[in-house]
Amino acid sequence: MNPTPLPASDEVLARFKEEARNEKRGKLKIFLGYAAGVGKTYAMLEAAQQRRGNTDVVAALVETHGRRETEALVKGLDVIPCRQSDYRGIKVCEMDLDAVLARRPGLALVDELAHTNAPDARHPKRYQDVEELLEAGIDVYTTLNVQHVESLRNDIAQITGVWMRETVPDALIDQANEIELVDLPPDELLQRLQEGKVYLPEQAALATERFFRKGNLLALRELALRVVADRVDKQAQAFKTDRGGQKPAGELVMVCLSPGFASDRLVRGARRLAVQLDADWIAVNVETSDNQRLSTAQQEQLDRALRLAERLGARIETIQGAMVAETVVAYARQQNVTKIVIGSPQARRGARLFSQSTVNQIVRQAGDIGVYVIGGAAEPIPQKGTTLGYTVEGLRGYGYGALLVGGATLIGFLLRTVFDPANIVMLYLLGVVITATRWGLGPSIMVSVLGVLAFDFFLVPPYLTFRIQDTQYFFTFLSLLGVGILLSYITARIRWQTEAAKRREHEVSTLYNLAKGLATVAGRANIISTVLESGKRTFGTDGVLFLPDPEKSGVLKPHYGTASIAIGENEVAAATWSFEHGKMAGQGTDTLPNARARFQPLITSRAAVGVFALMLNDQAPPLNLERSRLLEAFADLAAVAIERAQLAEEASHAEVLRNSEKLQSALLNSISHDVRTPLVSIIGALGSLEEKGMALDEASRASLLQLALEEADRLNHLITNLLDVSRLEAGAIKLSREPSDLQEIIGVALERLGNRGSRHQIIVRLPKDLPFVSADSSLMAQVFVNVLDNAVKYSPEGSQIDISARVGNRGEVEVQVADTGIGIPPDDLEMVFDKFYRVQRPENVAGSGLGLAIAKGLVEAHGGRISARNRSPQGTILQFTLPVWVDQK
Repeated sequence: MNPTPLPASDEVLARFKEEARNEKRGKLKIFLGYAAGVGKTYAMLEAAQQRRGNTDVVAALVETHGRRETEALVKGLDVIPCRQSDYRGIKVCEMDLDAVLARRPGLALVDELAHTNAPDARHPKRYQDVEELLEAGIDVYTTLNVQHVESLRNDIAQITGVWMRETVPDALIDQANEIELVDLPPDELLQRLQEGKVYLPEQAALATERFFRKGNLLALRELALRVVADRVDKQAQAFKTDRGGQKPAGELVMVCLSPGFASDRLVRGARRLAVQLDADWIAVNVETSDNQRLSTAQQEQLDRALRLAERLGARIETIQGAMVAETVVAYARQQNVTKIVIGSPQARRGARLFSQSTVNQIVRQAGDIGVYVIGGAAEPIPQKGTTLGYTVEGLRGYGYGALLVGGATLIGFLLRTVFDPANIVMLYLLGVVITATRWGLGPSIMVSVLGVLAFDFFLVPPYLTFRIQDTQYFFTFLSLLGVGILLSYITARIRWQTEAAKRREHEVSTLYNLAKGLATVAGRANIISTVLESGKRTFGTDGVLFLPDPEKSGVLKPHYGTASIAIGENEVAAATWSFEHGKMAGQGTDTLPNARARFQPLITSRAAVGVFALMLNDQAPPLNLERSRLLEAFADLAAVAIERAQLAEEASHAEVLRNSEKLQSALLNSISHDVRTPLVSIIGALGSLEEKGMALDEASRASLLQLALEEADRLNHLITNLLDVSRLEAGAIKLSREPSDLQEIIGVALERLGNRGSRHQIIVRLPKDLPFVSADSSLMAQVFVNVLDNAVKYSPEGSQIDISARVGNRGEVEVQVADTGIGIPPDDLEMVFDKFYRVQRPENVAGSGLGLAIAKGLVEAHGGRISARNRSPQGTILQFTLPVWVDQK
């Protein structure tokens, strides 16, 4: 028997991550009905009363509509007072989101999920308030009617004839942990309506006439049952997959959008198809030369459709091409699309993207890709204000085109006795090309038509009349008109392609320059400056970076590119919300849309590192969908750079901590071993001298005293090194430079070295004309002590140690200390100056590994260099440089 197949590892990992996220998120339960009055609020309150015993339940916002049985269920629950807002002179009661978040209950009751908030609210829609409660870990019970589901909007309009203005994205409904259907037969609902239990008598009569018709209610009830059934089916399929069942083959749906009347309908239809197939989906906008003739309203409608698709879970793409059908099919094959959704041209008189021939071409070329053609009407394009600017600009092109025709006619009239009329035709073709290049397709076609008429009227005999004597001129007119229109179309397309290429090049160049600029700068301050300067060049307006304040936990500190920017409490609050939730906020978004800036969070793989606020005003270009996506890419690059600076700071801090820990460990080791050893020797020697029972002769006493002195000197040298390295680490050593004689410094060093150098021959060879060095004599003597102590320890007793100096090629004094000891392995020459580093040798040489490290630090503090190399045939040469004293007088 074959074993039960297990889910793929990547699916298991994705499911595990999703479950980990959901553990921190609150649970959402939706009480779904098909119309007002079926008892959604009543059912929600009954369920809340059952949980009240073991959960902190609050009524964040419950609409009882004056029904006594519903109000009775509210008793016993903590009610959060609503927030009063003034909307068009009327006081409205809204949910106090901040009060609920501050209370942090276990369960919040929020009625009417699709409600639109007052303009002064943080979010335009109540479902966004619910999302914030869920992210805070608060469970939510809420109510919803099926007519407010976004993907069913067009179906509801066909059933009821009413276009729903308040809708909830399907993504939120899909994320609900539980959906409970609150059902009531339509006859009973109509009976309740007549009894005044749903609306007041006047409102009930109007509702029965327009909306609460039995046919409508039956259709709405069917939709509600279908929504719940689809959810149960998905849960069953997910359960089978978890138990090792086979998941259906992957599907990918692509919907093609254009500035036509049915774009929103296409989006909702594609989303429903993707849900039924359990597939991902893409919303594609095919950008052609026709896009340059779009009105402002059409472009806004297209952007709105793309945003709707993004809100419903689609991936947004914009592709360019000359031929729509070929572009759509080629992209679909490239992305392995299995279903293409396009709109029927019958319902869209103003549509520019698809014609019947284009639809037929897509169907023919699609091959094994399924093509779904959706018809029907959707909401019309809203007309906002006038398009006077567009009209004036268009008339300007037509006017200049007419002037070009007049100029060509005047020149041709003057040259008609010199050139044949067929040659003069080229003047009009030149005007067509100039017009198409400068002012577009419409004016250039007008120039083609006017050129034919002007050529016939002024330059073809009989003059100043449209009568034609020679019939061959008919062919000339037709050729001139055809070539002119063809040139207009080709030139306009080339112009559009050039403009599109410039726009894409500008975006790529902007991101490239930002990436290049951020890659070449180091330090937090330089990165901030680069981001702000690049942001102003890219978007034509100032920006502000909000970054966590290192001195105040949980506080964002603004960084300005222009000192004149005024940042108030509202901007800081909006930036803080965007930072904490990792979502966009401000103008053009669903959160704080009335703000005067767009707040884009800077998010990396680890977490949010800050917020980039783009200050928007009347002078700044509008932040449409295309520029919004550019802003997101800009923010991603800025986030990576800021995270790099933070990681560098953290690495530097970690290195300091690591060195400090290493120093502390080494100090403890030195105290426990290197310090303890001479102390034991000193205590032992002094104890022997003090003990009265021991009969010691003078030689023995002198030997013990000598041992005690040597160990005390060794202990003093070790403690001095420990203190010096601590001072170097803390940067507490301050130089007192003065003209210093190396002969005197070496003499002091030999005196400090004491008995440690008495068993060796230390030879000093200094030229008589050696200049003074600029040094701190005391500290430089310590350098010589440490270098000589190293030479003494690693050289055989009685060997010679040479000290020499000379003036180098750079005008500095070079000092060498050469011994004939055991030398240093080549691999260790660079590391002997590291703290606590000791060459690993069989010989047991006492030491802490600090002497040469201190010498290096002191030499470099003087502006010199120090190095080590092996001596031939044996031994080591330690060489360092010191600056020559220069008289400043």
